[in-house]
Amino acid sequence: MYDILERINQPSDLKTLDKKELSELCKEIRSFLVDKVTKNGGHLASNLGVVELTVALHLVFDMPRDKVVWDVGHQTYVHKILTGRRDAFDTLRTYKGLSGFPKTSESIYDCFNTGHSSTSVSAALGIARARDLKGEDSFVAAVFGDGAMTGGMIYEAINDVGHNKTPLILILNDNEMSISQNVGALSKYLRRLRHTKTYHRSKAHISSFLSHIPLMGGFLQARIRGMKDLIKSRVLPSTFFGDLGVEYLGPVDGHNLFGLVNVLNIAKSMNEPVLIHVKTKKGKGYEPAEKNPHIFHGISPQGGSSKTELKYSDYSQCAGETLIKLAQKNHDFVAISAAMPLGVGLGTFSHKYSDRFFDVGIAEQHAVTFCAGLAISGITPVFAVYSSFLQRSYDQILHDVCLQNLHVVFLVDRAGVVGADGETHHGLYDIAFLSDMPYMTILSPSCYEELEQMLEYAINEHDGPIAIRYPRGSTQATESEGFELNKIKVINPEGRKVIITHGRMAHTAISVAELMENIKIVVLPTIYPVPDELWDELEGAELTVVLDDHSISGGLGMIISSAASARDIQIHTIAFPSTPVIHGTVSQIDKHYGLDAQSVAQKIKELADET
Repeated sequence: MYDILERINQPSDLKTLDKKELSELCKEIRSFLVDKVTKNGGHLASNLGVVELTVALHLVFDMPRDKVVWDVGHQTYVHKILTGRRDAFDTLRTYKGLSGFPKTSESIYDCFNTGHSSTSVSAALGIARARDLKGEDSFVAAVFGDGAMTGGMIYEAINDVGHNKTPLILILNDNEMSISQNVGALSKYLRRLRHTKTYHRSKAHISSFLSHIPLMGGFLQARIRGMKDLIKSRVLPSTFFGDLGVEYLGPVDGHNLFGLVNVLNIAKSMNEPVLIHVKTKKGKGYEPAEKNPHIFHGISPQGGSSKTELKYSDYSQCAGETLIKLAQKNHDFVAISAAMPLGVGLGTFSHKYSDRFFDVGIAEQHAVTFCAGLAISGITPVFAVYSSFLQRSYDQILHDVCLQNLHVVFLVDRAGVVGADGETHHGLYDIAFLSDMPYMTILSPSCYEELEQMLEYAINEHDGPIAIRYPRGSTQATESEGFELNKIKVINPEGRKVIITHGRMAHTAISVAELMENIKIVVLPTIYPVPDELWDELEGAELTVVLDDHSISGGLGMIISSAASARDIQIHTIAFPSTPVIHGTVSQIDKHYGLDAQSVAQKIKELADET
């Protein structure tokens, strides 16, 4: 079925193919991707869009001696296929299988681990500078999308590249699509660049003409270079990359394999920082993904169970629809997203209340300080963001929000383990860094109704910074008893072995109580500051365990243990390790680390036997 693809076991095998075979290979790769990803889930549209680009990179560069850093990294499926991992592709994003992102521990061809946006140029520059310091002779490239251009970090890196003239190849994969529609002036600028080829054609024609003039040609070429800026200013008014000291090549057709090979070879010969602007189509070659790239950005395996019996499909939808209801009565709050309105459930809100919705791009740091400015001016900002992305804005949360005790509501989506996306996307650190902040309050719902009530409280009643963390998915644990700040919920109050927990882990705790006797469960909807009511429930306990969907370092267990030490109460914590947590389904990850009900019950039995 894949006659040519099956002959590619390492990148050097590509160089044995003729042009016809290379073109056919690209078709086979697309067919392979559609077959595998539609069955097993993963990021499809972005990978279909970079087939020719990835093949070209491996044809031109000598990896792993040459290095390519992939921004975000979810578009590296083709790279994995071409670097000896084709036969393992059915394990992609599965427990103990291939990662959906670059992984240095997985292959010598993965030179840097990525998972978040706008980081690639900084990493590639570090690798290039190390190359120069060591006196090595190799090429370094960074591949990033136009979505990454909404993040500030990438401009800091490009500014550094251009200032120091470090030889580095930057490849802008411009598919006009990130997870949600790109926003901002840079998106408009790139649209203008896509239609501006006159300057590059003029420069090439003039140079070619002058080089053929006997005797005077070289002299005239040198003199005419001084006119380059004038030509640019007439034909290309905004030479953004050139002004930063980075030579610009493009736009280039990202689906013309041999054109890509040609421009990459040109970039290699330049010995200076250069940006290649590659124009691609997300979902290329698969009509459903071409027409609906949002839907096919990341897809689930076929045959998933239906959740139609629940009030909402997941906590993200619950948050988004609740905000719409609250907005009908409260006109003084706004919603903010960092390029993820659909992911965090704000798609409908962004249309229904477009004047009260702000998408700032992949710029979480800016988003938080923007929220601070709104809050200090009397508007309540609600910033909905994945836990793993919120950690990018640590300083802004502390410096701009918490030190001023401003009323900013953080909706911390995807808190805890998230499943197949793995270590770069797990939300296992938010309690640790948020609980360090002055005036911060942290809530954790264990059912949809509780999230609805928390949102109403956080927006309409609370004063100061407040975070509501909730998991990916739809795990329902306990029914709401009517949310009140610092009010706890107790299940099986006569039990002498106490499990303190919150959020989705309340469901696990209830399952533990079904497996063994004498278990009291204390659920904390308010997890920080720790409610005073908790201590009354620990009097006379034979054993106290904190069950936490968080890293053991800095999580709820550590917070409670610190406070309990003054009361001479011993606390045991069952949580995720401080080391990177693997990918897989949530249930597989829980079991792997001993956080499933049976493992927790066994651990409690062992602890009880020791006391």
